[in-house]
Amino acid sequence: MISSHTPVLIPLGFLVAGLLVPLAGALRRRLAPAVAVGATGLVAAVSLAGLARVASEGPIRYRLGGWAPPMGIELVLDPLSAFMASVVACVALVVLVHSLRVVEHENPDQAVPFYAAAMIYLTGLTGMTLTGDLFNLYVFLEISSLSGYALLGLGNRRAPLSAFRYLTLGTAGASFYLLGLAFLYLETGTLNMADMARILPLVPERSVLAVGLVFMTVGMGLKMALFPLHGWLPDAYTNAASTSTALVAPIGTKVAAYVLLRLFFFVLGPEAARGELPLLAAVGYLGAAGVIWGSLMAITKSELKRMLAYSSVAQVGYIAVGIGLGSPLGFIGAVLHTVNHACMKACLFLVSANLRMRQAHTHIPRFDQHLRRAMPWSMAAFALAALSMIGLPPTAGFFSKWYLALAALEQSNWVFLGTLLASSLLNAVYFFRVLERIYLIRPADPGSADVPHETGALALREVGGSMLVTTVFLAVSLLALGLLNAWIVTHLIRPMLPAGL
Repeated sequence: MISSHTPVLIPLGFLVAGLLVPLAGALRRRLAPAVAVGATGLVAAVSLAGLARVASEGPIRYRLGGWAPPMGIELVLDPLSAFMASVVACVALVVLVHSLRVVEHENPDQAVPFYAAAMIYLTGLTGMTLTGDLFNLYVFLEISSLSGYALLGLGNRRAPLSAFRYLTLGTAGASFYLLGLAFLYLETGTLNMADMARILPLVPERSVLAVGLVFMTVGMGLKMALFPLHGWLPDAYTNAASTSTALVAPIGTKVAAYVLLRLFFFVLGPEAARGELPLLAAVGYLGAAGVIWGSLMAITKSELKRMLAYSSVAQVGYIAVGIGLGSPLGFIGAVLHTVNHACMKACLFLVSANLRMRQAHTHIPRFDQHLRRAMPWSMAAFALAALSMIGLPPTAGFFSKWYLALAALEQSNWVFLGTLLASSLLNAVYFFRVLERIYLIRPADPGSADVPHETGALALREVGGSMLVTTVFLAVSLLALGLLNAWIVTHLIRPMLPAGL
């Protein structure tokens, strides 16, 4: 009985927590993070239970207020939305547990607003994955965007300006999406995704439809930081507080990519997406350009968070390449890279937060062997996540790139295949540069007061408790995701494939 309400319980759980966090914080500030983490844990459990239910018994449809679509709003928990909601909730849970000490260290006076904004942000993201209504998706998009601006506005003195730039561009992206949706509504008379998918093939005026789809693609491309619409991302991720970046970077852009998957393959349909418009190809080639551009820019950066920010532009490009291939293998590669990159990037940004906590900087030229001795577990987690980003087996990153390469090879798309191969080499350049400094470069001045001695208790400055556990957990999960990739693809991703793909 309760499982039938799963689609509404997921966003509702985050929304209720978002309202309770300020009340709990007013009573006692330490209660605010407890409420946020507890609610996220409950929602993650509900999401995973919903994913198991959908995998065994099929989709769950929930009509808000009992009103039938298209008049009423419908939430749909199908294999794809259940998978994405689970990824969002589980990654958020790990990041929020890690944040318990980081927020107190970096933003002690803004802890309550941070956790309240995080809950509203997660309400928006899970709502976007679960709604079966394109206008309702816009509403959840705005909810997640407004709270996302607030989260990224917390940080150093440049963070508000970066967040304002993101607000300006993000508002333009949402407006493009809404304008495109208006074109589609004029032609179909419905906003329900299932109804629109049924009516679109019968629409005689294809030019209006094309204009609407272009606007919506541009809008979501801006939200997912698809090249060349990524201008807001590097500064926003670099200047924000450590936990804000660790929460937004792994899941925010992935949900926007999910919207493109839903729009192209489930609303428009694979045949129309491949045949009538060059949109799929455009998304794929822009993704390939983003892979190369983001990797080249990452090589030039000497600040770890900025390097990871440009790396995110490249990694989003992989997902766009999978969408652009428009084939079952491309779809599998895109979805698998969504969860892999969420875990990889969350792990890397948690390590970045650990470094700022213990070393007070993330400036790569200052890295040397003392980091390996001082923070062995954090550095080992970074190494494992870096190898996964490069794509070495048996880590998770290898398998999503493998499926994307197979899809490109299947279609003899040598541009995409060459891009994937070249990007792995570029990833190796900027990640091995960091690993070389951590494991091979000796401290310039071993006698300096800033450099701990090689032996003894003073050399160990590892983070402890929840920060270390969550960082290592994410690193180990990259091995688990890699070793379990065949099971994930067979039992979770293949059932998502839309008819006709």
